[in-house]
Amino acid sequence: MVEITSREFRDNQREYFDLADNGTQIIIKKGKKKAYILTPISENDLSFTPEMIERINLSIEQEKKGEITRIATKEELKNLLVL
Repeated sequence: MVEITSREFRDNQREYFDLADNGTQIIIKKGKKKAYILTPISENDLSFTPEMIERINLSIEQEKKGEITRIATKEELKNLLVL
């Protein structure tokens, strides 16, 4: 894992892209409170698989039939997640 500042990233982008391509986790820090992870993606990450489309369509149908649980409060969410 490599932690760098946003300035270091701007100055040496090629180096950090190469490291990420080779499996190194790159964390880019912006100020004291924000950080980002540089992660390579593949062509598969940019499209939906047939299984994903099927699950999305199933969820849409369930919503149309009212087969959903609506969550309006933090307490309802905690109860649903059994926290």
